[in-house]
Amino acid sequence: MTNLVDTTPTDILKKHFGYDSFRHQQKEIIHHILEGRDALVLMPTGGGKSLCYQVPALIFEGVTIVISPLIALMKDQVDALRLNGISAAYLNSSLSQQEQAEVMRLLRDNRLKLLYLAPERLVSGDKGFINFLKDQAKLSMIAIDEAHCISQWGHDFRPEYTQLATLKSVFPEVPVVALTATADKLTQDDILQQLKLHNPKKFVSSFNRENIYYFVSPKRRSYDQLLQFLNKHKDDTGIIYTLSRASAESLAEQLIADGYDARPYHAGLDRDVRDKHQDLFIKDQIKIITATIAFGMGIDKSNVRFVVHMDLPKNIEGYYQETGRAGRDGLKSEALLFYSYADVKKLKSFVEVEGNTQQSEIMLKKLNEMAEYGELRTCRRKYLLNYFDEEAADECGSCDVCLSEEEKFDGTVIAQKVLSAVTRLEERFGTGYVIDFLRGSKSAKIWDKHKSLKTYGVGADIGKEEWNHYIKDLIHLNYLAKDDGKYPVLKLTHKSKNVLQGKEQVQLFMIKQIEEPVISVQTIPVNQELFTTLKALRMEIAQRENVPPYIVFSDATLQELATYKPLSREDLAEISGFGAVKMDKYGAVFLKAVVDFCQGNSIHSQMHQKPKKRKKKPSNTKAPTKKETLKMFREGKTIEEIADLRDLKFSTVENHLNEFVQTGELNVLDLISKEVFDEILPVVQANDGLALKPVKEKLRDEITYGQIRTVVNHLRYEEKQRK
Repeated sequence: MTNLVDTTPTDILKKHFGYDSFRHQQKEIIHHILEGRDALVLMPTGGGKSLCYQVPALIFEGVTIVISPLIALMKDQVDALRLNGISAAYLNSSLSQQEQAEVMRLLRDNRLKLLYLAPERLVSGDKGFINFLKDQAKLSMIAIDEAHCISQWGHDFRPEYTQLATLKSVFPEVPVVALTATADKLTQDDILQQLKLHNPKKFVSSFNRENIYYFVSPKRRSYDQLLQFLNKHKDDTGIIYTLSRASAESLAEQLIADGYDARPYHAGLDRDVRDKHQDLFIKDQIKIITATIAFGMGIDKSNVRFVVHMDLPKNIEGYYQETGRAGRDGLKSEALLFYSYADVKKLKSFVEVEGNTQQSEIMLKKLNEMAEYGELRTCRRKYLLNYFDEEAADECGSCDVCLSEEEKFDGTVIAQKVLSAVTRLEERFGTGYVIDFLRGSKSAKIWDKHKSLKTYGVGADIGKEEWNHYIKDLIHLNYLAKDDGKYPVLKLTHKSKNVLQGKEQVQLFMIKQIEEPVISVQTIPVNQELFTTLKALRMEIAQRENVPPYIVFSDATLQELATYKPLSREDLAEISGFGAVKMDKYGAVFLKAVVDFCQGNSIHSQMHQKPKKRKKKPSNTKAPTKKETLKMFREGKTIEEIADLRDLKFSTVENHLNEFVQTGELNVLDLISKEVFDEILPVVQANDGLALKPVKEKLRDEITYGQIRTVVNHLRYEEKQRK
C-alpha cells in the first residue's frame, strides 16, 4: 500500500483549505482511500468532491494523477491548489513545449502532489506516459473526475474515457477513485464495470442542494420574463443555457443591447474567443455567460448566483449538473427553467442514437422524465431527489410549486370534454391531436371520420396553450394518463369514469402569467457596504495574481467577514476559508480592511454573535461510525434514539444498519416487520433489477425507500451466500 506522511486529514483540511470539519461523506471517503481501496463517489456539484482526493493526495507519498475532461477545469483546480500552498500542475495543449518539459521534470523529481491531465494524454499512442509513470514516477493514487463520461448511458459520454479501463491492470496496487455529480443506477453500474475497479465501495451523498431554489415558468414571452428576473440580479453573476449556438449568440446580443454585460460561449466559436469569454466570466469582469451545454463542466466558480435554462435540457442528469453550478459557495441561489412541451417534441429526434435501439429508448425515457419535471404540480426538489433514489419531504418550501398558492376552479366540464374526446378517439392519439380535435381544427392531419364525431370542435373557445395546461393538470390529478414511447398517447384511468358520468367534480388550476418567476432570497445578515469593500479588495488581489477572485476567497467567506467583523487575528482564524496558508498570505490585508471600516463608521465587532464551532469528539479508529451504530442497535436502542444520541439523520442511521443486512450481520426482520417484508419482496423481485424508484412507485406511500433498501440488501446477501 502507498506510504503515508505523518499528518491527519483534519490537519490538512484546516492548514490548506481553511475549514474545521468535513461535509457529507468526505471524511469516510478519505479514510477509505487512505486504506488503499478503490471507490466510486457520487456527490452533488458544489458538495466538495475534489477534497475527497486532494486531501489523501497530500497524505500519500508520491503524486496523484487526476483525469479531467477540460482544460479550464485543470487550470481552475491548479490555480486554487497553488494559492493554498500545494504543489500542483497540469499537462495539456495550452502549455508550451518548455512548460511541459518543466512539469515532467517536477514529476520525475517527485516534487508534485497532484497532476491534472486529459484521458488522451494518459493512454495515448504507445502508452508512453503510462510507462513513464510506471518507471520514473511515484504514483500514489488515480482520481477520475466526471466519471459518468465513461458510460454510454451517462448524459455526457466521451469515447476517450473508455481507454481508462487499462489503468487497473497496469497499476493494480494504486487506489482509484471515480467521482461524478450525476449518475443514475444504470450509469453507476456501468462506471464500475468499465473501470474494472477492485472491490470498490460506492459512496452516495445526499443530492439535496438546499441553497438552490428551483423555479419553472411557462415559455411565453420568455425574454421579457428573463429581463424581469435579471433586474433582480443586477449585481450577480449567472449562466444562461440555450439549446443552440445561434440562440446563445443572439441572446447575448439582445442582453448587451438592453444594458447587460453578457458574452456567448459555445463549441463553434473560435477557441481564443471562447477562452477569452470564459476568462472574463470566471474573473468577474462580465456578469453573464449565454451558453450551450459546452460551457461549465468543471468550472469551479463558486459565486454563480443563478442558472437559467431558456430551453429544455435533454435529461434530469444534465439539468441537475447545470443548475448545480449555482451556489457552490453555499449561499442562496436560483435555478429558473422556461418550459414548453414544444421543446420536448423538438428534442425527441435529437436523443435518438443511430443504430442503437436500446440506448435510444433510454435517452427517450430520460427526456420524458425531464418533461415530467417541467409539468409538475408537486414539489420539484422532491422529484429531483426521488429521481436519484433519495427520499425527500413532500414540500421543500423553496421551489415555485411549494411557494405558490394557485387558485382552483370547477373544471368538471373541461375535464369531461377532454375525457370524452380521448374516449371517442379510442385512446390512440397524443395531446397535440386531441387538442386540435377539441378545437375543431381544419388541418389535413385530422382524420375525416373524426370530424363527424360529437366531440369534434366542442373546445373551440379555448386556446391551444390553455388546453395543454388543463390536460397536464388532468394527468397530474390521475384523471388521464400518458403512456411511454416516442409519441405518448393519452389514456383513460380508473378515475375517468366517474367524471364522465357526472359523479365526481374536478378542480383545475387557474392559468395565470407568472409576473415574478422567482422569489427574492434573503441572505445572511451582512453589512453590504463592507461586503462591497471586501469584494473590491479581493478583485485587486486577484488581478495582481492573475487568478479568478473566488479562488482568493469565496463570497461566503467575504459575507462572513462583513457579518461578524473580526478585529483580531484570533477572530479572523474563526472565519471559514482562513487556513494557515491564506492567513499568512492575506490575513493582514483583509483584517486591516475590516478594522479600518469599523473604526471609520463607529461599528463594533459581532464576533460574540457568531455561532461557536462544535467541538468534534476524537475519532475512534477501533470503533468506526457504522460499527458504533450497530453496537447501539444491538443494545436495544431504536433508530430514532440512535439518531438523536449520535446527532445523525434518521436516514443515515438506517443506511448504516442496512449495510449490515447486506453483510448478514443483521437479519432483515430486525429492521422491518414480516408484513412489510412480504409486501415489498414480490415487487422487488418482479422489478428485474435493484433500482429503488420503480419499486417505490408500485407500493403504498407509507413504504419508505429505507425499507425497500433493507429488502434489496437482504436479497444481495442471499445472492452472495448462493455463490
